[in-house]
Amino acid sequence: MVLLKKEKPEMEPRGQWSNKMEFILSMAGEIIGLGNVWRFPYLCYKNGGGAFFIPYLIFLFTCGIPVFFLETALGQYTSQGGVTAWWKICPLFEGIGYASQVIESYLNVYYIIILSWAIFYLFSSFTAVLPWATCNNPWNSDRCVDFQNHSKAENWTAPANATSPVTEFWEKRVLGLSDGIHNLGTVRWQLALCLLFAWVICYFCIWKGVKSTGKVVYFTATFPYLVLFVLLIRGVTLPGAAEGITFYLKPDISRLADPQVWMDAGTQIFFSYAICQGCLTALGSYNKYNNNCYRDCFMLCFLNSATSFVAGFAIFSVLGFMAQEQGVPISEVAESGPGLAFIAYPKAVTMMPVSQLWSCLFFLMLIFLGLDSQFVCVESVVTAIVDMYPKVLQRKGHRELLILAIAVICYLLGLMLVTEGGMYVFQLFDYYAASGTCLLFLAIFEVICVGWVYGADRFYDNIEDMIGYRPWPLVKMCWQVVTPGVCLATFLFSLIKYTPLKYNNWYVYPLWGYVLGWLMALSSMICIPLYIIFILLKTRGSLKKRLKQLTSPAEDLPQPKKHRASVSEPLESPKAEYRISSPTAKEVLIITEKETHL
Repeated sequence: MVLLKKEKPEMEPRGQWSNKMEFILSMAGEIIGLGNVWRFPYLCYKNGGGAFFIPYLIFLFTCGIPVFFLETALGQYTSQGGVTAWWKICPLFEGIGYASQVIESYLNVYYIIILSWAIFYLFSSFTAVLPWATCNNPWNSDRCVDFQNHSKAENWTAPANATSPVTEFWEKRVLGLSDGIHNLGTVRWQLALCLLFAWVICYFCIWKGVKSTGKVVYFTATFPYLVLFVLLIRGVTLPGAAEGITFYLKPDISRLADPQVWMDAGTQIFFSYAICQGCLTALGSYNKYNNNCYRDCFMLCFLNSATSFVAGFAIFSVLGFMAQEQGVPISEVAESGPGLAFIAYPKAVTMMPVSQLWSCLFFLMLIFLGLDSQFVCVESVVTAIVDMYPKVLQRKGHRELLILAIAVICYLLGLMLVTEGGMYVFQLFDYYAASGTCLLFLAIFEVICVGWVYGADRFYDNIEDMIGYRPWPLVKMCWQVVTPGVCLATFLFSLIKYTPLKYNNWYVYPLWGYVLGWLMALSSMICIPLYIIFILLKTRGSLKKRLKQLTSPAEDLPQPKKHRASVSEPLESPKAEYRISSPTAKEVLIITEKETHL
């Protein structure tokens, strides 16, 4: 009898970026998103104009860049996703990875809703007259008033409770807004189709892993810059643009005495740099071992902040134009978040010639800014799960099925956010589930884990082995002292100054709504202490033995000695020729001294 040997299932390799540009563009696509356009400019004007750059830059160099570099270098060193990378260097703190993936899962559900709104507006822009420009539509109420035309008439005053056509289009046509979170109502089928369209695009962008993602970002990460440049040129040539830009940048040093300004600067850094979400670790894990991630991180961080700064000119030049056209102060038209993207800017567009063109360009920019952030978020979760169960999920075809399952689940959960009361649920997700408080809490444990438990010097040795020289000593000082101190102070301040969420500053949520919000916030933060307790109870031995075992890195991690030719090798060894012709570590340090010290 002939025994047939059972064939092993075909396993797919983990994959790597084809070149450095794919990594750079993927990282840029993730960190440069909607917050650069609709949050930073508003915070800048609100918190003292040019003076806001002082706390912003302090947080950038003490928290943003150090943690950004830490997460990216960790992924490159371990070649693991957002969960197993922490287990590799310190099993006791694997809960950091689970916490980041919980936040990432919330983001995957609600962030893409913004894309569905933008897609709806984009399709609505292909009309002879923009539907939010007039009050002659079926969804408009008796209180709708076209302020643009009436404001030009003399001795005209707006009636009480009057609303603008752009506001009614947003609340009645797009959202179908109900009277509260207790009344979710029915699903808005147009938004549900737009959401489905967004998920289909997202799925096919990443279904083949870095092979497809690395090619897609060549367009999705660069196209928004082209549109932003066009909108910037158009904005600064409008009448009233100079007043808008002055309003954006005029420094008010007295605002620095307000602690809330510093809180806003810190949370903006954490939001816009995708810190503590596992994305940076996942993207870094597909790098080649010797990639210079140190230089890449500095370049990406400066690109991100520069984009935010330039976007402020594009936005506030248009707001200045709109304020001049309406004859009102700029403070009355300045908005942030969805208010800027779906009310203020569309309203300004209606005042421009060829308004449909500028509307299409603006919403195309929003879609592409959000799209690559969204599919990198999904890629991060997929990478984390695949690296946790490689024997099952690295089989041929299994990764595609996993991405499909995640997309379907997130779409079905997202349907709750495109109901008539979905906006109230969306605000809960945005205010609590992925809040700055959660990100600050994770950042504290990340820098403690690397700076003190694993050891900053040991991690510096690993980085030196990868890039050929040791980073700036200030980065290590930040990991050990400055970053945990600043993050802890900001975290405590965010709790002390906590104010309950109000939608549009008037709708107060019921008590169960706030409880639901805090449960979402705690669901990520509690992963860290719960996992520490769980793994300590699961591990056998004395407490000292357990702690030693759980704070020791994995033995299969690359060690610096394995990547350098040993000095003690005899000259006859096969590596002797390589050793003689290659520069020593000391020579490398001398050659790259300028780069080391920036």
